[in-house]
Amino acid sequence: MDYTTILVDLDNHVATVTINRPEAMNSFNKQMLEEFAYLWRWVAETDDVHVVVLRAAQGRAFSTGADVKATEEPGGSLFHGNVWTDADPGEKLGPKAMKCWKPVVTAVHGMCAGGAFYWVGESDIVICSEDATFFDPHVTYGLTAALEPIHATYRMPLGDVLRMTLLGNDERITAYTALRLGLVTEVVPLEELWDRAQQLATKIAAKPPAAIQGSTRAIWESLDLPRSVALATGLKYCQVGNPVSVPQVDRWALMGKGKTPYVLR
Repeated sequence: MDYTTILVDLDNHVATVTINRPEAMNSFNKQMLEEFAYLWRWVAETDDVHVVVLRAAQGRAFSTGADVKATEEPGGSLFHGNVWTDADPGEKLGPKAMKCWKPVVTAVHGMCAGGAFYWVGESDIVICSEDATFFDPHVTYGLTAALEPIHATYRMPLGDVLRMTLLGNDERITAYTALRLGLVTEVVPLEELWDRAQQLATKIAAKPPAAIQGSTRAIWESLDLPRSVALATGLKYCQVGNPVSVPQVDRWALMGKGKTPYVLR
């Protein structure tokens, strides 16, 4: 695909994806939905990709969600218009919804609003810069907020999700509040954001790819299962992902012990 709304670069097993509509606050339109749907399948099926860094072009926003102006143009609607066949168009933005189990490290700067939670909600590691703010404006504009807050409930306490949802534009979660709530795992200065995301991704990419993909899939799919079923399924994933007599790494070398294990005395 010839991308027009995102930039994609692959180096040293790390695919760096940049949301690239700064003139529209990096909001997504119909074209971007199709490009992300293609991207996640490409990432999933390309063995040279071990991990993804997701970031956005520099400016005031990581993303403000759907491009409202674009949706009002002829042919710009994100829906087909048939209530019986329409699906959530935002699913195309999320790697897990698109069955992509490569880890995603997301770097958020500036405003992260509304539909941007499709990305944040399905990322494996989310970090942000000190200027980041998170909010959901739907109710302010008379729209029901449902899908984005549901994504948020898997990262934030329910009470804080409800507060964010019901206050709409009247309150924004700051970077350090997001860290306290668990929405992000790290806050860094803006000038260090992209480098830090690359550092984390590089460390992940150095791990055996079957192990990181299997771990990612097992954990995410467990969210849809009862506890006992999730544990039983997780065991099967370990058996599938760790073939007998097929080591992916020299464990003792990694532990700095050569190939001879310590003997307890």
